[in-house]
Amino acid sequence: MSILSSRARAGAFTRGRAVTKRAALVGLAATLAACSPTSGPWAPGVRDLKLSGATQTAPAESETIGTGAVKIALIVPLTGPSGPSSVGASLLNAAKLAYADSGANDVTILVKDDRSTPSGAAAATQAAINEGAEVVLGPVFGAGVKEASRVARSANKPMIAFSTDSSAAGRGSYLLSFPVEGYVDRGVSFASQHGKKSIAALVPENDYGTLAMAQFQQSAATYGIRVPVIERYKPGAPGDSVKRLAAVRDQFDALFIPEQAEQMQAVSKELVANGIDSKKVQIFGTGLWNDARTLSLPALQGAWFTAPENAGFNAFAQRYKAKYGSDPARVATLAYDAVSLAIALSRSQGSQRYSESVLTNPSGFNGADGVFRFRPDGGNERGLSVLEIGGGSAKIISPAPRNFTGNGA
Repeated sequence: MSILSSRARAGAFTRGRAVTKRAALVGLAATLAACSPTSGPWAPGVRDLKLSGATQTAPAESETIGTGAVKIALIVPLTGPSGPSSVGASLLNAAKLAYADSGANDVTILVKDDRSTPSGAAAATQAAINEGAEVVLGPVFGAGVKEASRVARSANKPMIAFSTDSSAAGRGSYLLSFPVEGYVDRGVSFASQHGKKSIAALVPENDYGTLAMAQFQQSAATYGIRVPVIERYKPGAPGDSVKRLAAVRDQFDALFIPEQAEQMQAVSKELVANGIDSKKVQIFGTGLWNDARTLSLPALQGAWFTAPENAGFNAFAQRYKAKYGSDPARVATLAYDAVSLAIALSRSQGSQRYSESVLTNPSGFNGADGVFRFRPDGGNERGLSVLEIGGGSAKIISPAPRNFTGNGA
């Protein structure tokens, strides 16, 4: 698979050929297929997987991929309290696919099982560093990332982790995921660009809703949007909050709902009962709606949501299934992109390959889920599209940006 700069990817690099140092502000180019929203419970990086409360002090399994001089750690949850982890296996398979696609013979990937626990993540990271790892990829769970990053930071090794828990990010500990903040800001920005002046919010009382609400308020202030009302509700019981919104319907021209797919049927029912739908007020949500369960809901016909374009993932998933005989977990592209990036940088940046200046280059990188870049604080920015729901499907109405020089609107 080609590895290119997001600013100058055309013709800059072909698989198996070394890039010049000047061309090495590297990204990941994915083969594209037809765009269509994924169905199923996983929108990429939408929320952290549940972390086991079990404790372990050492990784259960380890293996190596390749025999090259540059060593890369991959920390994944191969096991959990109930046995082998399908998510961990999918991440590992994606890493192997990235290694094969790169034509690499100059790196060694040190695979370590974190046993789905914080202590296991710390032990796995320490073991990999002891074996010479220069960069740590993973873990997945937020609590594990915090423990593993403590170990990596003490050894002055950067980490590219897969958690959506923004509190786990920090200088030198980067999150390659899809944080809620990016979904929300893209949605509010798009609404503003399309004439929406006053946006209400209907927000579940859970951690995801709280994070989304905080970003919504910040983005509304940034884009000059009035917020007349924010209604919170207990998950599964939106009725009273929707009735209060209906009572002040003339005060807003858009409604933001950061709710997960499995809860949207109950929300849609209440919206319809109270005369609120996207024919009367523009409803929009986040990547949680990139799910077949939301696409036929009556209140959401004409609604918007933000999500990565799925062409790159669809192409990846086809190749993954052809090789492994099963569908990948939706988060598998995170391991694929992280390994591809680490290999590309190992070939192009010399001793600075995993330095902060290289990893946080503002031009960013192109991966299976589109363009992304790391911030110095450890967070990331993603190129996201805006989709409109209609007739049981969703179509892109604002493509994701291909680089960070435009807004993608």
